[in-house]
Amino acid sequence: MKKFLTALFVFSITTVNIFAVDMSAEINSATDKILPQVVEWRRHLHQYPELGNREFKTGEYIEKNLRRLGLEVRTKIAHTGVVGILKGDLPGATIGLRADMDGLPVSERVNLPFASKEKTEYNGSPVGVMHACGHDTHVAMLLGTAEVLSKMKSKLRGTVVFIFQPAEEGAPVGEEGGAALMVKEGVMDNPKIDAIFGIHINAQTEIGKIRYKSGSFMAAADWFTIKVKGKQTHGSQPWLGVDPIAVATQIINGLQMIVSRQSELTKAPVVITIGKINGGVRENIIPEELTMAGTIRTLDDAMQKDVHERIKTTAQRIAESMGATAEVSIDTKTLVTYNTPELVKQMLPSLERAIGKANVYETEWTTGAEDFSYYRLKAPAFFFNVGGMPKGINVKDSAPHHTPDFFIDDSRLDVGIRAFCNIVFDYQPTAKTAGVANDKSAAEVLSGQVPVENYFPAQFFDVPFQPFKYKSVLAF
Repeated sequence: MKKFLTALFVFSITTVNIFAVDMSAEINSATDKILPQVVEWRRHLHQYPELGNREFKTGEYIEKNLRRLGLEVRTKIAHTGVVGILKGDLPGATIGLRADMDGLPVSERVNLPFASKEKTEYNGSPVGVMHACGHDTHVAMLLGTAEVLSKMKSKLRGTVVFIFQPAEEGAPVGEEGGAALMVKEGVMDNPKIDAIFGIHINAQTEIGKIRYKSGSFMAAADWFTIKVKGKQTHGSQPWLGVDPIAVATQIINGLQMIVSRQSELTKAPVVITIGKINGGVRENIIPEELTMAGTIRTLDDAMQKDVHERIKTTAQRIAESMGATAEVSIDTKTLVTYNTPELVKQMLPSLERAIGKANVYETEWTTGAEDFSYYRLKAPAFFFNVGGMPKGINVKDSAPHHTPDFFIDDSRLDVGIRAFCNIVFDYQPTAKTAGVANDKSAAEVLSGQVPVENYFPAQFFDVPFQPFKYKSVLAF
């Protein structure tokens, strides 16, 4: 009986594949018609951004548009997440499409009529809020995809799950959030998603282009804190104390020596960045303590472990040499964003059909990180970039993500919609491109009960596997 059912499943997939119809022309026509609306959605979202786990109005805006299409809608997933479910009239697989929707604590400097003027509080400090990573475009493109596919329901095979995820940039201190919490709360399980896809706008990629990489694509991200303790004294008599600020400057220099002189960069990239320093209350007082925090990016698990140890050793030894102490803590935030090679191979023709083969190209891995990596715990995944840089601009002149001058040309948001829609119609589940069955192991990883390397096979990484332990992945 089991053999019969297996044969029947294979036959049904083969039959569907044989009679699959190229829907690209219809997709293109529908996308062209709604593009002005998609741009309008994007600009509204850009003007009114919200930080992670606080995307209340954003979630309501998404919910309203999904209900207008007649989709089944679920809300308050991972705090403010929204999910729309579209069931096609024909049998088929279940596909997940994801967009993140949170902004950043950045004050916008771009001179736009829809520039953000929003203000809020972040970690106790007043800040501006801006979509400085393009999540507004992701939401708009996924809403556009839902609009197009809902009008093609009679020709749609299977089910599409539209995932609007909060807190990709990280949840507030003390809260869970993001993709890890979405997975923990079952977004991949009901209905069971066979494969998941995601896109990210890129300000250094020209509009009308898609870039991708099979295998390891984006880095694992760790956040770290170093607390330096010296001896407080008057600013006019530094010899009577131990200056933690001076110690910290030497530690920062030492951390960069890990990158430039101690890491085998021909094997994989390493980035260590200090992004925050807090110390001192008055100009003429040398403080007793200083705290600095930063991020680590690695694409090789053995190098990640090595860098962790070197950071601890470097900080502690430099502090000791100057009469101070240093405490180092490191927390893992995301896994390596890994694109299932078989899935990439199967779906690449869909991307090429969507915007032309000449406009789709493979890139190198990147030291940016994405919590989209957690969906890969439950199903094969493919994450790729869509261009947002205006034509004719030098890449070096395009403001980086997470900066006040970050700018996206939204005239080609159709690229993401065309890509998603073609993927939905072309995807075929196989033994290597359909859902991961080991749900118990995934749950254990997400709850921190077992280290992630016990779950993934060695070939998850593009390098020989070396065991190491992640800390809890949920403290974003």
